[in-house]
Amino acid sequence: MKRRQFLQLLTALGISPHIVNSRASDANLYQLPEFGNTRILHFTDCHAQLLPIYYREPSINIGVGNAKNKPPHLTEQAWLNFFGVKNGTRAAHAFTALEFNHAAQQYGKMGGFAYLASLIKQLRAEVGDGNSLLLDGGDTWQGSATALWTKGQDMLAACNLLGVDVMTGHWEFTYGQQQVLENIAAFNGDFVAQNINLSEEAQFAAETENASVFKPYVIKHLKNARVAIIGQAFPFTPIANPKHFIPDWQFGIAEHALQSLINEIQTNKKADVIVLLSHNGMDVDLKLATRVTGLDVILGGHTHDAIPKPVLVGKTWVTNAGSHGKFLAVLDLEIKNGRLADLRYQLLPVFSNLLTADSAMQRLIDDIRAPFLEKLRQPLAVAEQLLYRRDNFRGSFDQILLDALLSRTESEIAFSPGFRWGATLLAGDTVYFEDLLNHTAISYPNTYVSALSGAEIKAILEDVADNLFNPDPYYQQGGDMVRVGGMTFRCNAEAKMGARISECRLGNGELLLPWKKYKVSGWAAVNKLACAEPIWDLAEKYLLDKKTV
Repeated sequence: MKRRQFLQLLTALGISPHIVNSRASDANLYQLPEFGNTRILHFTDCHAQLLPIYYREPSINIGVGNAKNKPPHLTEQAWLNFFGVKNGTRAAHAFTALEFNHAAQQYGKMGGFAYLASLIKQLRAEVGDGNSLLLDGGDTWQGSATALWTKGQDMLAACNLLGVDVMTGHWEFTYGQQQVLENIAAFNGDFVAQNINLSEEAQFAAETENASVFKPYVIKHLKNARVAIIGQAFPFTPIANPKHFIPDWQFGIAEHALQSLINEIQTNKKADVIVLLSHNGMDVDLKLATRVTGLDVILGGHTHDAIPKPVLVGKTWVTNAGSHGKFLAVLDLEIKNGRLADLRYQLLPVFSNLLTADSAMQRLIDDIRAPFLEKLRQPLAVAEQLLYRRDNFRGSFDQILLDALLSRTESEIAFSPGFRWGATLLAGDTVYFEDLLNHTAISYPNTYVSALSGAEIKAILEDVADNLFNPDPYYQQGGDMVRVGGMTFRCNAEAKMGARISECRLGNGELLLPWKKYKVSGWAAVNKLACAEPIWDLAEKYLLDKKTV
């Protein structure tokens, strides 16, 4: 993408150094200049949020090694400075956590499938029938109460109506192999994943020589281009999520297999442009682009990074399109003589108060929610401050879950997973049961209580920290730092494995003793444990008792 084109995007967003946010810039936000002859639309990590939401971007997102102080590891003012965005604008609110409570009240909620549908229809109509594709990067069927209770089928209906052409996955797999296959059978588009194969045992039992579980890629024949879409599902699913959900499937980055597919497409001249629809996470994609040749664009997801300008690695453009339905990526391509000649990439914030809800999608959403509405809208408490999740080390909604665990289990220490999904609530908002499920709706929600030594607790923190801060992206396997309650610790992100965590102390200031056992509670255990009630039942009781949080 040329600098001139990027500046045009900034101007459309109302974030030029010479333009302050105004009604005129709001009106022009979705009026894109004509470019190219093929359009690809991309969203990712919506986490089943059918309604408009608030979602606070991180204020801390530490990069290590080659990623230090570079996108996507820039936040707040550093992010604004790098991308030349003026503070106090609509775009500054969409892409950063600065003054979030005030800005959210000013600019309103974002996303929502009814509004996303309207924007997609407009953008597809602009280029005409047969000249566009809609891609879904995964983490679509999970993240809400209705998605959990329908095993993702609510989102299948919504995505079919939205017109998704191709998708890949991650949290989708936590419904189990059989449910995933049933859901894909009901999906109108193509589900692609080149990096998922049958285990040797499963392949032998199936008596097949084809180890692929899903289509590795598809070729979409548009009027002006042949577009190859290769799928890259989350490669660490059996590590980040329970293996027993997918016992017959093997995952990995599979870069050699990926290179073979690219070579096959190029050798046989099957496509004019090759796109990797990835759920690796942006750091992994940036490394992958240095090791694999022939990809034109990587449309990435998983790490929820909202990056308005793609990064050029060799000859491959690498992107990441945010999360929770807040953004829609627009990739306009100029295809000439059977090859990609030029492109323009724009990441559009989806402000629901600037768009009209699509009536058909709104009816579908209302129908999906109707049987569950009474439970969804059950009030639990009132938020006294901003309640959010996303940050490297802690989130105020996570603290509620930790406090609930400590209180209801009478444990000394509590753990809560560092998930990146979960809608934000503003100070003064009522916390409904639906909001609680927006932070906890998984298929392995049960709480547990265990006795762990101080040495074991430190080892757990070291392991999670290495997952987050290993300088080699291929060893970063998803999520932020585990949240802790009842204790504190220091973390040196740039230290070596085993030396990042220090000064583990109880809430009263006492150092954790390596040999002493402590009562520890938590939820969402990847390994099978003796478990108690689901986290939402425990937290519901806590919130109803507290009334304000």
